[in-house]
Amino acid sequence: MSMSAFARFGLAVSIVTLAAQGSHAQTGGASGTPGNRAIPAVNAGANPYRVIRDWAKFGAENRAWGGSNGVAVDRDGKSVWATDRCSPGTVPGCLGSRANPVHLFDETGKEVRSFGGGMFLWPHGIHVDRDGNVWVTDSRAPTPAEIASSPAAAKKGSVVVKFSPTGQVLMTLGQPGVKGNPPMALTEPTDVVTDPTNGDVYVAESHTDVTDPNLVGRVSVFDRTGKFLRSIGKTGTGPGEFRTPHALEFDSQGRLIVGDRHNHRVQVLTKDGRFIAEYPEFGRLSGLAIDANNTIYTADSESDAARHPGWRRGVRIGSLRDGKVTTFIPPHATDSPDGAMGEGIAIDAAGNIYTAEANLRGITKYVKQ
Repeated sequence: MSMSAFARFGLAVSIVTLAAQGSHAQTGGASGTPGNRAIPAVNAGANPYRVIRDWAKFGAENRAWGGSNGVAVDRDGKSVWATDRCSPGTVPGCLGSRANPVHLFDETGKEVRSFGGGMFLWPHGIHVDRDGNVWVTDSRAPTPAEIASSPAAAKKGSVVVKFSPTGQVLMTLGQPGVKGNPPMALTEPTDVVTDPTNGDVYVAESHTDVTDPNLVGRVSVFDRTGKFLRSIGKTGTGPGEFRTPHALEFDSQGRLIVGDRHNHRVQVLTKDGRFIAEYPEFGRLSGLAIDANNTIYTADSESDAARHPGWRRGVRIGSLRDGKVTTFIPPHATDSPDGAMGEGIAIDAAGNIYTAEANLRGITKYVKQ
């Protein structure tokens, strides 16, 4: 069913607290919107893909993957960028680590280079712009306990960093270590995308506990020099409103596509935030990618009996023209009865899909057959 129809009608204490916050950010408050909570689950469809788990291999660091949220295909159409959080689980992420959390892999999964060690708390979304530069979001700020135990943490987190392809820092949006409002600060940015026509930068905020009465839900826009232009949307469940906007992309028509995770929908907006349509058929999506034909690829990493009853985790693929899902890739087999699925998702020029695995960790490749 197309949603256009619906549119009409101590450190230890710190770690425990952060784990609770991470859980609340996914489960707190009523999930979905009043208009989409009862729609039939979409758990089936063709699946023409072969799965390759643990496709990407680290090089010189020779370490295990941390949880990963971000994956993007390079401008060449075949190399793959990804982020990882330096450690397994939700916390401590990259706090206290010198590991490089930003990685480039060639088309075989071999690491070409990595960078960003010591710069991030919780690396999250990643985007490659039209010039080949790499944008990474740091999706949380340090807690008082973390700052007390590691004073350097006070100057990290809750920012977007623009790198050259070789790791040179070109720009930082937000005030490191501070949650707030633009132009001075950002609140837990989850993803970033640039407008391919003029270089404007769109930043999704926030990853905060959705039960927080001061919850932030918006997309903030900057020009290519970092000058703040405007914010789009507000917290809520209505058209053009967000709760955990977790993924951003532009389609071929220049429309802004938002993965509004806690509201269980894809939203289609103009660049200035005017609502066009919404599609709940893609589930509780964490990541999205769009190809040149306006086919949308989404990763649902969180649907379960508590957060989205009846829905399965998995990759759903369909059309932005009508919101119909045509392909469903089921979750990985794990000990969890719900299975596991990646968060970030990307599509290469050959039609292969990549997901960044927050729980199983690493990068999964889905080969188009």
